[in-house]
Amino acid sequence: MSRQKFWRQIRLPRFAGEANLPDKTYGQELRISPLMMLELLHSHRSIRAYKPDPLPRALVEGIVAAGQRASTSSNLQTYSVVAVTDAAARAELAHLCGDQDHIRQAPVFLVWCTDLSRLDRASQLRSLPHAHGHLENFLIAAVDAALAMQNAAIAAESFGLGMCYIGGIRNNPRDVIALLKLPRLVFPLVGMTLGWPDAAPILRPRLPIDAVLHWEEYDRSDEDTLLHQYDREMAATDIYENRQIPVPGKPGETEDYGWLEHAARRVAHPARTTLMKVLREQGFLGEEH
Repeated sequence: MSRQKFWRQIRLPRFAGEANLPDKTYGQELRISPLMMLELLHSHRSIRAYKPDPLPRALVEGIVAAGQRASTSSNLQTYSVVAVTDAAARAELAHLCGDQDHIRQAPVFLVWCTDLSRLDRASQLRSLPHAHGHLENFLIAAVDAALAMQNAAIAAESFGLGMCYIGGIRNNPRDVIALLKLPRLVFPLVGMTLGWPDAAPILRPRLPIDAVLHWEEYDRSDEDTLLHQYDREMAATDIYENRQIPVPGKPGETEDYGWLEHAARRVAHPARTTLMKVLREQGFLGEEH
């Protein structure tokens, strides 16, 4: 993608070359230009087809170490990662996650977990109580894990690797906990396939910036217009295979299946309804939740 097209696509002001970009931050020389970083971030796509080539252990460790440099609440670092390379274990995890074949294909499957178990041990070592059974502490761990895994994803993509987040790891959490031998106060939050891409999927558009960025206060005045605009953009990608659906409130009329229909169907029914119980079993929530 040309830089001119890149800046036009993301609706940011285009710099006159890179001469006007800052060359220092926090008093340190920049080792990558801001433009290169933005291009990397805006080229993200989920990869669901992988070559079988294994990944060096040092590369996986370096990617996770990059994840560790993400911001973390009070430096508590309330997450852990289980790297699964064994083919039989990946096949079992693929089955537990809804038979997603790219979990079998990818040479590495990372299971990112919320982890309060280390804090529990730290509390024991200092003879202090650990108030782990409260929603706030689980949210801290979930945010910590999310920040770390996204850092790791960016690091992986900088090497040319592909990745895909797997929310299906929460389909059968008890089985995943047993398979990975996760102790109390550890919960499998999100999976991540990791490997060399064997296909180049399209770059899906995102919601217009005006739909997600609000200045000073939340503004819904143009929400319907922006949602329908995005609906048309997503339908135009052919990702929904030109499916047709009835127009709500207009008998006999049809329209393209787009993001609005896709999103509404995804949230029409509750999913993974046992999660609260499993979180209690793992020690994250008290009976009051």
